[in-house]
Amino acid sequence: MAKEPLIELKGVSKTFGDQVILDQIDLTIYRGEALVIIGPSGTGKSTILRLIAGLIPIDTGEVYIEGKLRKGLIDDGNKPMRIALVFQQAALFDSLNVDENVGFFLYEHSKLPRQRIRQLVEEKLAMVGLQGIANRYPSQLSGGMCKRVSFARALIADPDNPADNPEIVLYDEPTAGLDPISSTIIEDLVRRLQKSPGGCDTYVMVSHQDSTIRRTADRVIFLYGGKIQWEGGVDEIDSNDNPLMRQFFSASVQGPIRVID
Repeated sequence: MAKEPLIELKGVSKTFGDQVILDQIDLTIYRGEALVIIGPSGTGKSTILRLIAGLIPIDTGEVYIEGKLRKGLIDDGNKPMRIALVFQQAALFDSLNVDENVGFFLYEHSKLPRQRIRQLVEEKLAMVGLQGIANRYPSQLSGGMCKRVSFARALIADPDNPADNPEIVLYDEPTAGLDPISSTIIEDLVRRLQKSPGGCDTYVMVSHQDSTIRRTADRVIFLYGGKIQWEGGVDEIDSNDNPLMRQFFSASVQGPIRVID
């Protein structure tokens, strides 16, 4: 059975000032896959996530969502499907407790009673292994716990409105700044949420971390110089002869990737 394209970038370019970040890239994201975007810092990986999410405009090219051309940015009148974005630093509201953070979308945009929203929040917190912390504040949580709270927030939806369920989750460096054990917990959680009822079976992740790439990816793309320089399965990482990939995974300062002191 042919894979179903969920999101397609065709000839997409993006510049900031005189710096070309993305240069006419083509990228197809298929329903049900786990795609990880890798490459050196500052090469536009997070920019791709924000373009997919509709948070920033493309300069040239086209973005297709489920085969339909998307025009402009995402807004309430131009939202063919829900795209969830998990930010690198969790981006929780410090003045709100966990319940209010996770349930923010429903408290602000649904007509559900508060008690029902609290129940949905507890269900999502249980999915990410954080039962019983709804009344805590972000300052009372570890970095790994804040990451998991942000996962719960991304996945929460109004059960009376199926269109609210995210069809793709975008993870921006979900294990950045975490110790190896906390990283493993997050990596396992990402995979578990892909397969769990109430989770989301499609995701795109940006990561630099070797273990995260190997444990969460089905397909990997390497971005450098504004172009996709390599694409393949996670099982091809060690067997390919691409010099950019070999330098990246060996952490060598010698090679085609420019080293900035």
